[in-house]
Amino acid sequence: MSNEKAYTIGEFSQRTGTSKRTLHYYDEIGILRPKKHPSSGHRIYTDQDVLALQKIVSLKLLGYSLDQICTLMKESHFDLSLNETLQAHKKALNEKKEQIEAALKAINRTITLLDEEGEVDSAILMSLINNIQTEKEQRQWLSQYTSEEFIDKLFNKHEEEMVELDKKSIIFFKEVKRLVGRPVDEPEVQALIDQYMQTTLAFVGEESVHAFSDIQNIEPEQIEGMFASPFSKEEDEWLQQAMEYYMLKNDMYDPNSDNKSSM
Repeated sequence: MSNEKAYTIGEFSQRTGTSKRTLHYYDEIGILRPKKHPSSGHRIYTDQDVLALQKIVSLKLLGYSLDQICTLMKESHFDLSLNETLQAHKKALNEKKEQIEAALKAINRTITLLDEEGEVDSAILMSLINNIQTEKEQRQWLSQYTSEEFIDKLFNKHEEEMVELDKKSIIFFKEVKRLVGRPVDEPEVQALIDQYMQTTLAFVGEESVHAFSDIQNIEPEQIEGMFASPFSKEEDEWLQQAMEYYMLKNDMYDPNSDNKSSM
């Protein structure tokens, strides 16, 4: 030990950036136990302890618990079992990364919307946030019913396009709530539905509109469970009636068939 640099717990704490409280705890659980001064009993750390602490920090960053690290600290070599564990941790971290990225996307778009709109109905805002955060699940669900090309067309948009769609959606949602209960054949109601249809067409693209025909055969309950709606049951029913009237009027819906046409 005469050739090794010795540190008090305070010096070691400063050198490594680890609090004295943490060092005390590591000593108590046996994960990092320094030598003790023979007379005073004070902890004495060395450069070997610096290397040991670096190993602990590295294993913590990889996602190991302190109990697991206690075991791993006794190993001088690692085998394939560590590789399997690392693969599991990598998968978990990637999933957490996706969740964080989805949350950041929702936060950024919400900030932009509130900056531009000033005020947004809470039900409308919550539905938009929910749909942003569940995009991965929506993609997986839609893949059962339509092509990857169509799914990419829906989701792989520039942020500016998505924010613009959010703004148009807010306007549409507000208008639905304002007009709900009126006769669905009223010009103002049908003008709103026409605007919605044109916006959808422009967003998706004409070449992808045919993909809607398969999706429209899905039970409404399935769609409701996957895509958050800002509407009450009564509003949803009224909107469905208004859209069916629009499609019938524009020869987009055959009442004698279970299938609607491309829009």
